[in-house]
Amino acid sequence: MTLTGGGLVSIGLPGLFIKLSLNENRAWAATLRPDGRSRIPPGQHAVKALKPMGGAPGSGQMSDATLKISGQVENPQRIRFQNLRGLNPITQICDVHCVTGWTLLDSKWTGIRVTEIMKRVNVKKSARFVIFEGHAGYTSNIPISEAVKENVILAYQFSGKPLPKEHGAPLRALVPDLYFYKSVKWLEGIRFSEEDEPGFYESRGYSNTADPWKEERFE
Repeated sequence: MTLTGGGLVSIGLPGLFIKLSLNENRAWAATLRPDGRSRIPPGQHAVKALKPMGGAPGSGQMSDATLKISGQVENPQRIRFQNLRGLNPITQICDVHCVTGWTLLDSKWTGIRVTEIMKRVNVKKSARFVIFEGHAGYTSNIPISEAVKENVILAYQFSGKPLPKEHGAPLRALVPDLYFYKSVKWLEGIRFSEEDEPGFYESRGYSNTADPWKEERFE
């Protein structure tokens, strides 16, 4: 299915977004995913480019950075970002959904599945949640049942190129089936926890579960 056109609109944030026309958006919304859900969740409108959504950026350099793995694991460790590429990298095409109302269809990402990290550190049975730790103290949380899905990855490329700094370089989490604030940019650590720990946005009134198809935007 190929759709063209679009217009400049504002969706509650500074700047303009190029989004698909209403007819194009309706056509995509009528298209179903393999799980039977709409490609475009309720209250969303498809846009043509991934938008930087703010935050406190890290250095953006892969050469001098490490990923800290801690918490309920048998083998806590730090992994150099340069070494992550050797952990069975995958490329996937998926849709991503921002809580502010935009959806980017068919976005292309390369990285490694979170499950590859879990194998490496031997996660304890007591672990029930994954806490993504970003730069400057930013965190977000997901159940471990979400983290083990095949489409949940740690991404270092976007659209076939190194991940841009404004989108979280050198590494970001990608949790495509939840609102995008769960996909932590400038990722510095992953902590496995027995208890849920609401992150930066979740502790400020945003939904802890963040399901776009249920419009779980705010608590």
